[in-house]
Amino acid sequence: MAKTKQFIVTVENRPGAVAEIARTLGNAKVNILALLGRAEETSGTVQLIVDDERRAKKALDESGLTYQETTAEEHEIPNKPGALAQCLDKLTARGVNLNSICATAPKGGKKAVVVYSVDVETKAASATA
Repeated sequence: MAKTKQFIVTVENRPGAVAEIARTLGNAKVNILALLGRAEETSGTVQLIVDDERRAKKALDESGLTYQETTAEEHEIPNKPGALAQCLDKLTARGVNLNSICATAPKGGKKAVVVYSVDVETKAASATA
């Protein structure tokens, strides 16, 4: 399990909003490793995991985009049926409540990557357990 930073960018729900984020980070030579977006009515959020957090933060600051940084956990699991359930069952047994989760695996690849964030109460509960 590795800790990583997750950037949650607030965007207007309009054509090109996600492309603007991708272009901003691409121009700063930041590679997006995972992305999850969601829109509701006129606004939305894009959650990002990147290869260079410092450079991403600088690029987002300079672009004027509104964002939050949160800590996320990153797990590599086998790319096979049931592996995600086993991973999540372990979290459930520890009382971990997820705020967000994203998983990806290349077709035919041997490994998958799961990235998730938890709420503050869960962090406190798991720290004392």
